[in-house]
Amino acid sequence: MDELIYPSWDSIPVLPRPTSKDVDNPFHRIPSGEMVPIVQESGLVIGKSTRGEVHGGSRLLHPVVHLHLIDRMGRIYLQRRSLKKDLLPGYWDTSVGGHVDFGESIIEALMRECREELGLEDFNPIYIERYVWSTEKERELVHVFAAVGSYGVRPDPDEIICGAWLSPEEINEYFEKKVLTPNFEAEYKRLRSKLEALL
Repeated sequence: MDELIYPSWDSIPVLPRPTSKDVDNPFHRIPSGEMVPIVQESGLVIGKSTRGEVHGGSRLLHPVVHLHLIDRMGRIYLQRRSLKKDLLPGYWDTSVGGHVDFGESIIEALMRECREELGLEDFNPIYIERYVWSTEKERELVHVFAAVGSYGVRPDPDEIICGAWLSPEEINEYFEKKVLTPNFEAEYKRLRSKLEALL
């Protein structure tokens, strides 16, 4: 499995770095709040930034984790994103997805997100692959996992409106209808054969 590489620097820079215009501005503030790592495609951590910054058009590459939950009938659990989300509220999305916090490993982030979003703790994640997902607003280094079995999920109402187990055919019916997040739709098309091979 690919992992993040944290350098042994004493101080990892906060990105984006201030420009000369920012330094001269008395109202310029260094970003504060929950930090995520900024990485190269290799997984090398080169900085840190806030979630607001990485979603706000900076396009700083940051790592995320996705989990596809698959039951023994080949159905995939999808979550409907909370209306409070800053990106794509109300859309159907991957079973579990979230940012890696600064200082976390990929597997630590995956386990935390599964616990927070679905109350899921007892499962065996299978690493699938890593890829870069880009939009006009952000760039993510996506680490994809799957788990196959019978799972009782308890969605967190602050994160998820509801969830549903859908067959591949049912998922296909929602393609290009602005019901699924673009990321999930592209990822599912890309990985469908790998997910089906796990059954």
